[in-house]
Amino acid sequence: MTERPSAASDPVTLQIVANALQSIADEMATTIIRTAHSTVVRDGMDFSAALCDARGETIAQAVSVPFHLGSIPTAIDSLLGHYGDSMRPGDVFIMNDPFDGGMHLQDIFIVKPVHLDGALVGFAVTTAHHGDVGGRLPGSSACDNTEIFQEGLRMPWIRFYAEGEPVEEVHRLIETNMRIPRMTFGDLGAQVAACSVAERELRALAARYGREQLAELAVALIAYTERLVRQEIATWPDGSASFTDYLGSDGIDACDVPITARITIAGDEVVADLTDSAPMVRGSLNSTRSFVMACVYQAIRCALTVEVPNTAGAFRPITVLTRPGTVAEVVMPGASSMRGVTGFRVLDALNGALAQLIPHRVPAAGEGGNTLAIFGANRPGTDERFVFYELVVGTWGGTPTWDGNDGLTNPASLAANIPIEVAESEFPIVVERYGLVPDTGGAGKHRGGLAVERVWRCLTPETSLIVRSDRADRPPYGLSGGGNGAPSSNVLLRPDGTEEVLPAMFSTTIGEGDVYVHRMAGGGGWGDPLTRDPAAVERDVRDEKVTAAAASELYGAVIGADGLVDDAATAALRDERRRT
Repeated sequence: MTERPSAASDPVTLQIVANALQSIADEMATTIIRTAHSTVVRDGMDFSAALCDARGETIAQAVSVPFHLGSIPTAIDSLLGHYGDSMRPGDVFIMNDPFDGGMHLQDIFIVKPVHLDGALVGFAVTTAHHGDVGGRLPGSSACDNTEIFQEGLRMPWIRFYAEGEPVEEVHRLIETNMRIPRMTFGDLGAQVAACSVAERELRALAARYGREQLAELAVALIAYTERLVRQEIATWPDGSASFTDYLGSDGIDACDVPITARITIAGDEVVADLTDSAPMVRGSLNSTRSFVMACVYQAIRCALTVEVPNTAGAFRPITVLTRPGTVAEVVMPGASSMRGVTGFRVLDALNGALAQLIPHRVPAAGEGGNTLAIFGANRPGTDERFVFYELVVGTWGGTPTWDGNDGLTNPASLAANIPIEVAESEFPIVVERYGLVPDTGGAGKHRGGLAVERVWRCLTPETSLIVRSDRADRPPYGLSGGGNGAPSSNVLLRPDGTEEVLPAMFSTTIGEGDVYVHRMAGGGGWGDPLTRDPAAVERDVRDEKVTAAAASELYGAVIGADGLVDDAATAALRDERRRT
């Protein structure tokens, strides 16, 4: 009798299961959006969701924050190391410890093992950035935190639910340490709900195909992903290149913090070496190794042209080297609550190196990463606290084929700007201005995206304001002859008319009527600006993205009084610029 072939060898079945797993992960994300309480999760979308098989290997990821998702393998490895075979149906585990598989204290992992007939099938995984986890300042994240103990409640892997029942001691511990427990438990509940949705669907899938056959399909899907990635890397030229980019602060004072990435391509593998990056800084910009690994995976993934499933197979051809005690691998008791900006700069350093090896695949630098602005105070006339967590997302650098996107989140983060209507209806804040700033995109054959400006007026006295931004002194770089983007800026306008220029990263207290003005950096340009299509320059001037003066100065394009480009004058001016 001929043995029936495994479903894992059938490409049609494999694709059907891959689509089913991806749909489950996306349904997890939808559940979080619909049920979360805080604006940072519900509207800012600073969360992620994934599925892992019984070995802890990622088999599907929702379309959510890439920097989170590449860190999931480390988190699950840590969970398995603690609990192994002791996990029971109905258990839910919680963790946020950067030294136990986490990234920073604000990103809380919720993991639910999925069982069928008493046997482990896989894991439903979510992580979300919580608006407050205790610590020295409202919002917990602060650039001038100097050790982990200032940053909030630190939880190693522990049971949040045991066999379907909440672990009351753990719930009380969390409630006691949070400024706004209602918000925290609302978001945790959304994460648990998402995991429960995934549990239901993954069990149904396992029942349909059988546990053993589903496990085989998961292995085959991961191997298929790895094969696709290796095949594409093999088309890249072998070689090695390095690039150093800089954070503009150590979290406390303005200074250069170098992040050096060396990329080596050999055959169908890539090695990313960040061991020469700066030693740990005083403030909270230090990153975990798992987070840096996620940054590397994202940089390589963005350079691929082939569409690959969101599985652990994408990571296998990539080796990441870091050194303990550096800004790329924090050790106890280093602070890490604002490590996100370090991740963005790691990505920029990696792209700077990759651009020397595969220049046709890599964009110029974007705005430098999402800006965080955290407002915290008592609501007027009450003792009720609020924490308003703004994620300001910005713009992309120019690419080898297109202009940089304007007002769109960095490719490494799928976070979103919080709508003004939501901000003003839920918090004592007025958003006075929000828009794009002309002439801020780096000049190039393909222009960098424009800077985003957002302006808030405070309606409460004694309001804590924490800001993490960057690229004030070292603007986003251009590539292949493109110009740098405009630098970022922070300004505080007092009711008496005085103006205070603030650093890129700070913690301060502002008063009622104070106006905080933040301008993100613009994206770098790609290619020689004098080769930009004059019609594209004319369109930019018409759309008020570039002024007529900048069109002439940066692009050698002459715009007439009628708003149209003068082709003859433009050709003459460009010829003159090239000669000089």
